[in-house]
Amino acid sequence: MARLALNKATLSRQVQQLKIFERFLPSLDLKRKQLLAERVKAAAALRQTEQDLAPIDSLIAEHFTMASREDVDLAGLVRVNGVTLRQENVVGVKLPVLESVDIEMLEYGLLGRPHWVDRLARLLRDTVELEIRVQVERRRLELLGVGVRKITQRVNLFEKVLIPRTRENIRRIRIYLSDTERAGVVQAKISKKKRAAEEVG
Repeated sequence: MARLALNKATLSRQVQQLKIFERFLPSLDLKRKQLLAERVKAAAALRQTEQDLAPIDSLIAEHFTMASREDVDLAGLVRVNGVTLRQENVVGVKLPVLESVDIEMLEYGLLGRPHWVDRLARLLRDTVELEIRVQVERRRLELLGVGVRKITQRVNLFEKVLIPRTRENIRRIRIYLSDTERAGVVQAKISKKKRAAEEVG
């Protein structure tokens, strides 16, 4: 770290810097709070989607045990044709938003497969859509976590390092300038007494 010059110019610069830091800190802290609130919302949305998915998974496991039969071909019942995402900027963090999922239920011969295959295909379509939603919401949550961590580091840098260091620099410079001024006054009085003593003598 560069040595601090103890003079009025440096004092002025440090005072200006402190004003900038103190003006910038509240906006950083507000941004951090907004990201934290957004992360709470994203976590709630993910939990909800996972809760929506759980009954479908258990329904398939419970009611469609016959799906494991090897003589029934279940391959290719549903196919994902496309996923549309857009990007949302939340307080400087770019987050994915799921716009739509294009899932096609493929045609199959009704006579060649059991009656429950149609219901299973609809449940599989719903499951695939919810799984994609879960992936997007997990990514959102992950990106918000990174954003919160970065902004918290910046807030801490200002709060715990830059502002206290600048205040300490200002205090040191003021003490030094005050001591120097006092020493100058004392020196002037001593010189005045010497001159007066020399004039008398």
